[in-house]
Amino acid sequence: MGDFNLALVIVAIIVCVLVFLCNVYLLVNYQHPDDANQAYFPKFVVVFGLSISIISILMLPADVANRQACKHAIYNGACNLTLPMKDLWLAVYIIDAVLVFFVIPFAMFYYEGDQDKSVGKRIKSALLWVVTTAIVCALLLGILYGLVGKVDFTVRHLSSATTNFPSTWEFSSSQPCIGGSGARACSAYTANASSEKTWTMRTTFPEYVVALATVVGSVLFSIFGGVGIACLPLGLISSFIRRPKSVITRSQYIKEATELGKKARELKKAVDALHQEERSGSKGRKWRKNVKAVEKELLQLEEDVKLLEEMYPQGEKAETSWALTVLGYLAKLVLGILGLIVSVAWVAHIVIYLLIDPPLSPFLNEVFIKLDDIWGLLGTAAFAFFCFYLLLAVIAGAMMLGLRLVFITIHPMKWGATLMNSFLFNVALILLCSISIIQFCSTAFGYYAQATAAQEIFGHTLQSLRGIKYLYKYNVFQIAFIVLAGLTFVYYVAFVSFQLFTFSLFFHSSE
Repeated sequence: MGDFNLALVIVAIIVCVLVFLCNVYLLVNYQHPDDANQAYFPKFVVVFGLSISIISILMLPADVANRQACKHAIYNGACNLTLPMKDLWLAVYIIDAVLVFFVIPFAMFYYEGDQDKSVGKRIKSALLWVVTTAIVCALLLGILYGLVGKVDFTVRHLSSATTNFPSTWEFSSSQPCIGGSGARACSAYTANASSEKTWTMRTTFPEYVVALATVVGSVLFSIFGGVGIACLPLGLISSFIRRPKSVITRSQYIKEATELGKKARELKKAVDALHQEERSGSKGRKWRKNVKAVEKELLQLEEDVKLLEEMYPQGEKAETSWALTVLGYLAKLVLGILGLIVSVAWVAHIVIYLLIDPPLSPFLNEVFIKLDDIWGLLGTAAFAFFCFYLLLAVIAGAMMLGLRLVFITIHPMKWGATLMNSFLFNVALILLCSISIIQFCSTAFGYYAQATAAQEIFGHTLQSLRGIKYLYKYNVFQIAFIVLAGLTFVYYVAFVSFQLFTFSLFFHSSE
């Protein structure tokens, strides 16, 4: 027991250090050159926020492993757990909420502030926005907690007469329990629905904050996760299908490059005009709308340039570059097929285990248990992978829907060209959805992750919270997830197929 506890603590420390180093590596390689050697506070928030989001997802497998230390105990209270997981869960998710609703907005307001203003004025302006938001959020949370911050547990009152301990055990359909002469000898077995009562108690304020943050995250998770679970593998496969089949000629390259040069000059004129309007002080709604339109066209131009460079590699290592391009698309195909298998497994598991009552099968729960029987950490590793896959699906769905939604702006992540405001936005999105991913996984894998601290918080308390429990009782988020996944699949089959058909017609006509 002691060796297991020590190993668990060592693994937890090593994982936290590795997560921190990986996030620093991502920040250094993704950051824009303009942010080099400056914007240190936003960078700290990015690294810290990413670390919290990843560690929070890894905490669920750690919670399961933490319970393994007590698997030989008669009851959970008979042994001391290695890690105080419930306290850690609450601490991590309170930090998560503070980062999403206060720290990251402050960092974004400060970073995007007018560069002509002094540091003090930028801090004052950012604090004004954040303090106003904090006051409004605190009032809303306080009012909601005072009015509906209670949990309603459904309990059943059972009573039975005492009887002598039998020397033999005889059970049948007419005698389903230990018999006796008392009128209530079998009432614990044959109790009717009228014996059910509601036991109401007030939840703790930290648990209530986590619950509300989970609901907000669940809305985003249902939208982005449902779309992403389909578009993540299908996007990789369609990218392989739409890949450049061969290297174009020099004349074709010059023609396409000339067209892209014209678009670049037009964009430069538009950017110069926007800069002139900004200097004149006319930064209204129309100006912001034009900025977003130019940003979108600029992203499309960069994609076209990248595709043209792939179709006509240059330099001494042109053949090597083309070979790497082909291998890259083959890797996308392989990853897309593997991702499609995982996505289908996720959708099947949700339908079989969550939407059908009673569940048809534990499905992936049994897979993880059998993997644990093969090797102690194999099931836990597979469990962690499926949770991480949902996070990747959320990011993929956000990138697909973001540029098509009016009310939200998605900041794309690009290698060596990502500004801090884009970093901060994506970190906030990941943090907000990570809460819901953990809640979703603790429910979807309830059989494998049973008796964990996460299930106590996200299972019993959250699903019994007044005003919120009906969203989980009727599987609103799971149904929305499945519906959006199905619609996205239909979209790819119809729209992408139409794109391929149009492209083939254009290609043959040009020949």
